[in-house]
Amino acid sequence: MGMRITGVMSGLVALLGSGAWAQEESTNQVAESTAWSVFVEDNPTECWAVSTPEEMLATRDGRAVAVRRGDVLFWVLYRPSENIKGQISYTGGYPFAANSTVTVEIGGAEFRLFTEGEHAWPESPEDDAKLVAAMKRGATAKVIGRSSRGTTTTDTFSLIGFTAMVDDAAKRCSG
Repeated sequence: MGMRITGVMSGLVALLGSGAWAQEESTNQVAESTAWSVFVEDNPTECWAVSTPEEMLATRDGRAVAVRRGDVLFWVLYRPSENIKGQISYTGGYPFAANSTVTVEIGGAEFRLFTEGEHAWPESPEDDAKLVAAMKRGATAKVIGRSSRGTTTTDTFSLIGFTAMVDDAAKRCSG
């Protein structure tokens, strides 16, 4: 599991630092379908399907609160050089509470993501595959996390267009 975090963290930090995740500023967008887009980078070759939430809600002590957050993104990454095929990642735009998990709710099913800093991932490639399959069948995904300040966030992502874009990203990085 440590290698999983380290390899992806270095790539994501480089991408986030380069501004590649900011869809409106990036020049590497290669496809789009409703709420989801596909981006491709070289050196190393990476492809990902990514979306931003349709709705964002923050609560503390049961009451809605206004909060400031960085980029909130849900994506599926492919990196052939490291044999990464369909790795789910979520960035909450704030530091998660220590030792917390993020819950993803899709059509009555729940999935748990472990957290580090502002990022969250499923525990294994098998868990990634289960979550991708649920996302392909679902209409929306609710992603619920807790910040280091005790705020609970609920981000709702549309899954319309997800299947087409994740399949496109996989094809672009298939070899």
